[in-house]
Amino acid sequence: MRDGAADLLRLPPGAQHRIAAGQSLPPGPQPALGASQRPPQPREEHNKQRTGLYRPKVPKRIPRRIPDEKYTEVFAGLRSHRDRALLAFWVATGARAEELLTAKQGDAVVGQQAIGVIRKGTRAYQELPATPDAFVWLRLYQEESWNKGVPRRRAQPLWWTLRRPWRPLEYDAARMMFNRANELLGANWTLHDLRHTATFLMLDDPNMPPVYVQHILGHKHLSTLDIYNRPTRDDVISAGLAHHARQEHKRNNPPPAPPAPAYNRDSLDVLFGGSPG
Repeated sequence: MRDGAADLLRLPPGAQHRIAAGQSLPPGPQPALGASQRPPQPREEHNKQRTGLYRPKVPKRIPRRIPDEKYTEVFAGLRSHRDRALLAFWVATGARAEELLTAKQGDAVVGQQAIGVIRKGTRAYQELPATPDAFVWLRLYQEESWNKGVPRRRAQPLWWTLRRPWRPLEYDAARMMFNRANELLGANWTLHDLRHTATFLMLDDPNMPPVYVQHILGHKHLSTLDIYNRPTRDDVISAGLAHHARQEHKRNNPPPAPPAPAYNRDSLDVLFGGSPG
């Protein structure tokens, strides 16, 4: 709106008639236009971006898996039955480190080969299957610790410190124990890598349905396991080298030529009337 028409709309009722009669605008600030009276403004065109310019997506890290030979070395570097039992249960159950550390003595059900934990997010109680070896190391640890005076009751914590005064084992102490074993190997594995290792072992079993793995790990959605289907750099290189080795062996050892087709002697005798013998 031009030629003072916009100014005219800002005037209070009654003043517009005076302006139309030739009077001048009153001094002072004029009232602002309402939202419905403002002239339409052209919309600015914005570039459609999937993410903010300064908020790029952070790529998801591929979970780390401890190779079997490295796990054996770490296990051999542990110095007590307690630590060996902990490591065996972490890899067998896939439980989070703090979930296993808060278990009670009554949660270890040897007859069912399961151990109960309190889930981190939902705080629900869940029994997880474990290996016989884990319970063997647990029994060795319990007999040793009970003989030293560690409290023995179903409601008492399952894991304790190795020296007096007896205290329940906490996460920081367990992490330091695992780090000491890492230092002997010059490795940098973490306690959470044990959970990833357990997940890979279960998913590698073709007879283990992924929905069962999801339930054991305590995940809400099955799609959470998709990240374990992404091959690592070492897996890709190993698979590629194995492929080239198979192709090379195939070129160097071609299959033998099939034998030339021969006539059946009995069929010839029937066709031409040959005598037997």
